[in-house]
Amino acid sequence: MAAGYLGLYRERAVRCDCPWALATAARCQGRLLLAEGDTDDGALAAFDQALYEHRRTPGTFERCRTLLALGSAQRRARRLRAARETLHAALTGFEELGAPLWAGQTRAELGRIGGRAGFGDALTPAEQRVAALVAEGRTNKEVAAALVVSVHTVEAALTQVYRKLDVRSRTELARRLPRPE
Repeated sequence: MAAGYLGLYRERAVRCDCPWALATAARCQGRLLLAEGDTDDGALAAFDQALYEHRRTPGTFERCRTLLALGSAQRRARRLRAARETLHAALTGFEELGAPLWAGQTRAELGRIGGRAGFGDALTPAEQRVAALVAEGRTNKEVAAALVVSVHTVEAALTQVYRKLDVRSRTELARRLPRPE
Protein backbone atom coordinates (compact mmCIF):
# COMPACT_ATOMS: atom_id res chain seq x y z
CA MET A 1 0.00 0.00 0.00
CA ALA A 2 2.80 2.44 0.89
CA ALA A 3 4.52 1.73 -2.42
CA GLY A 4 1.34 2.64 -4.27
CA TYR A 5 0.95 5.97 -2.51
CA LEU A 6 4.63 6.70 -2.99
CA GLY A 7 4.28 5.98 -6.71
CA LEU A 8 1.45 8.51 -7.00
CA TYR A 9 3.44 11.08 -5.03
CA ARG A 10 6.54 10.54 -7.16
CA GLU A 11 4.50 10.89 -10.40
CA ARG A 12 3.15 14.25 -9.24
CA ALA A 13 6.61 15.40 -8.13
CA VAL A 14 8.04 14.54 -11.56
CA ARG A 15 5.14 16.25 -13.34
CA CYS A 16 5.68 19.53 -11.51
CA ASP A 17 9.51 19.18 -11.36
CA CYS A 18 9.45 20.25 -7.74
CA PRO A 19 12.92 19.57 -6.24
CA TRP A 20 11.63 19.39 -2.66
CA ALA A 21 8.97 16.83 -3.62
CA LEU A 22 11.42 14.84 -5.74
CA ALA A 23 13.90 14.75 -2.85
CA THR A 24 11.20 13.69 -0.41
CA ALA A 25 9.95 10.98 -2.78
CA ALA A 26 13.46 9.61 -3.21
CA ARG A 27 14.07 9.61 0.56
CA CYS A 28 10.76 7.82 1.12
CA GLN A 29 11.71 5.29 -1.56
CA GLY A 30 14.99 4.64 0.25
CA ARG A 31 13.21 4.17 3.58
CA LEU A 32 10.67 1.85 1.97
CA LEU A 33 13.42 -0.25 0.41
CA LEU A 34 15.17 -0.42 3.80
CA ALA A 35 11.95 -1.59 5.44
CA GLU A 36 11.76 -4.33 2.80
CA GLY A 37 15.29 -5.44 3.67
CA ASP A 38 17.22 -3.78 0.85
CA THR A 39 20.28 -2.41 2.63
CA ASP A 40 22.46 -2.33 -0.45
CA ASP A 41 22.30 -0.59 -3.77
CA GLY A 42 18.57 0.17 -4.07
CA ALA A 43 18.11 2.07 -0.82
CA LEU A 44 21.50 3.79 -1.02
CA ALA A 45 20.85 4.88 -4.61
CA ALA A 46 17.48 6.33 -3.60
CA PHE A 47 19.10 8.36 -0.82
CA ASP A 48 21.80 9.57 -3.23
CA GLN A 49 19.06 10.69 -5.61
CA ALA A 50 17.37 12.54 -2.76
CA LEU A 51 20.63 14.34 -1.92
CA TYR A 52 21.03 15.28 -5.57
CA GLU A 53 17.54 16.85 -5.57
CA HIS A 54 18.25 18.64 -2.26
CA ARG A 55 20.99 20.58 -4.07
CA ARG A 56 18.18 22.41 -5.92
CA THR A 57 16.30 23.34 -2.74
CA PRO A 58 16.91 26.07 -0.16
CA GLY A 59 17.45 25.22 3.49
CA THR A 60 19.20 22.34 5.16
CA PHE A 61 16.66 20.66 7.43
CA GLU A 62 15.30 18.21 4.86
CA ARG A 63 18.82 17.55 3.58
CA CYS A 64 19.91 16.67 7.11
CA ARG A 65 16.93 14.30 7.46
CA THR A 66 18.07 12.58 4.28
CA LEU A 67 21.65 12.40 5.58
CA LEU A 68 20.35 10.75 8.76
CA ALA A 69 18.39 8.18 6.75
CA LEU A 70 21.38 7.56 4.46
CA GLY A 71 23.73 7.14 7.43
CA SER A 72 21.37 4.60 8.96
CA ALA A 73 21.24 2.69 5.67
CA GLN A 74 25.03 2.77 5.37
CA ARG A 75 25.35 1.40 8.91
CA ARG A 76 22.96 -1.43 8.13
CA ALA A 77 24.94 -2.18 4.96
CA ARG A 78 28.08 -2.35 7.16
CA ARG A 79 29.65 0.66 5.45
CA LEU A 80 30.69 2.03 8.82
CA ARG A 81 33.20 4.68 7.78
CA ALA A 82 30.76 6.20 5.28
CA ALA A 83 27.95 5.99 7.85
CA ARG A 84 30.03 7.79 10.45
CA GLU A 85 30.92 10.60 8.01
CA THR A 86 27.34 10.97 6.78
CA LEU A 87 25.91 11.00 10.30
CA HIS A 88 28.47 13.57 11.47
CA ALA A 89 27.38 15.83 8.58
CA ALA A 90 23.74 15.39 9.60
CA LEU A 91 24.55 16.06 13.25
CA THR A 92 26.44 19.24 12.40
CA GLY A 93 23.49 20.46 10.33
CA PHE A 94 20.90 19.69 13.00
CA GLU A 95 23.01 21.39 15.67
CA GLU A 96 23.46 24.49 13.49
CA LEU A 97 19.70 24.58 12.90
CA GLY A 98 18.96 24.27 16.61
CA ALA A 99 17.06 20.99 16.19
CA PRO A 100 17.94 19.12 19.42
CA LEU A 101 15.51 16.22 18.94
CA TRP A 102 16.90 15.45 15.48
CA ALA A 103 20.45 15.90 16.75
CA GLY A 104 19.65 13.41 19.51
CA GLN A 105 18.34 10.87 17.00
CA THR A 106 21.50 11.33 14.97
CA ARG A 107 23.71 10.85 18.03
CA ALA A 108 21.80 7.66 18.85
CA GLU A 109 22.38 6.38 15.32
CA LEU A 110 26.09 7.24 15.62
CA GLY A 111 26.15 5.29 18.88
CA ARG A 112 24.82 2.21 17.08
CA ILE A 113 27.94 2.13 14.92
CA GLY A 114 29.99 1.17 17.95
CA GLY A 115 33.72 1.11 17.74
CA ARG A 116 36.47 0.63 20.20
CA ALA A 117 36.30 2.07 23.68
CA GLY A 118 38.82 4.73 24.50
CA PHE A 119 39.86 3.14 27.79
CA GLY A 120 41.00 -0.50 27.56
CA ASP A 121 38.33 -2.36 29.49
CA ALA A 122 35.52 0.19 29.27
CA LEU A 123 32.42 -1.00 27.41
CA THR A 124 31.81 0.51 23.98
CA PRO A 125 28.41 2.16 23.44
CA ALA A 126 27.32 -0.92 21.42
CA GLU A 127 28.42 -3.27 24.22
CA GLN A 128 26.59 -1.11 26.77
CA ARG A 129 23.36 -1.40 24.77
CA VAL A 130 23.72 -5.19 24.47
CA ALA A 131 24.53 -5.53 28.18
CA ALA A 132 21.56 -3.40 29.23
CA LEU A 133 19.10 -5.41 27.13
CA VAL A 134 20.52 -8.74 28.33
CA ALA A 135 20.34 -7.51 31.93
CA GLU A 136 16.63 -6.80 31.34
CA GLY A 137 16.21 -10.50 30.64
CA ARG A 138 16.02 -10.48 26.86
CA THR A 139 17.34 -13.36 24.79
CA ASN A 140 20.13 -12.90 22.26
CA LYS A 141 17.57 -13.12 19.46
CA GLU A 142 15.41 -10.40 21.08
CA VAL A 143 18.47 -8.18 21.59
CA ALA A 144 19.48 -8.65 17.95
CA ALA A 145 16.00 -7.68 16.78
CA ALA A 146 15.89 -4.62 19.04
CA LEU A 147 19.29 -3.37 17.87
CA VAL A 148 18.86 -4.43 14.21
CA VAL A 149 22.00 -6.57 14.23
CA SER A 150 22.66 -10.28 13.81
CA VAL A 151 22.53 -12.77 16.68
CA HIS A 152 26.22 -13.44 15.99
CA THR A 153 26.98 -9.74 16.60
CA VAL A 154 25.11 -9.89 19.91
CA GLU A 155 27.01 -13.04 20.94
CA ALA A 156 30.36 -11.43 20.08
CA ALA A 157 29.51 -8.26 22.00
CA LEU A 158 28.28 -10.30 24.97
CA THR A 159 31.56 -12.25 25.01
CA GLN A 160 33.45 -8.96 25.26
CA VAL A 161 31.08 -7.66 27.96
CA TYR A 162 31.60 -10.80 30.05
CA ARG A 163 35.37 -10.50 29.66
CA LYS A 164 35.52 -6.79 30.43
CA LEU A 165 33.21 -6.98 33.44
CA ASP A 166 34.66 -10.33 34.61
CA VAL A 167 31.26 -12.03 34.81
CA ARG A 168 30.27 -15.50 33.71
CA SER A 169 26.49 -15.42 33.50
CA ARG A 170 23.51 -13.25 32.62
CA THR A 171 22.54 -13.18 36.29
CA GLU A 172 25.96 -11.84 37.30
CA LEU A 173 25.72 -9.29 34.50
CA ALA A 174 22.31 -8.09 35.72
CA ARG A 175 23.66 -7.71 39.26
CA ARG A 176 26.76 -5.89 38.04
CA LEU A 177 25.06 -3.25 35.89
CA PRO A 178 23.61 -0.17 37.59
CA ARG A 179 19.81 -0.16 37.75
CA PRO A 180 18.01 2.53 35.72
CA GLU A 181 16.40 5.16 37.94
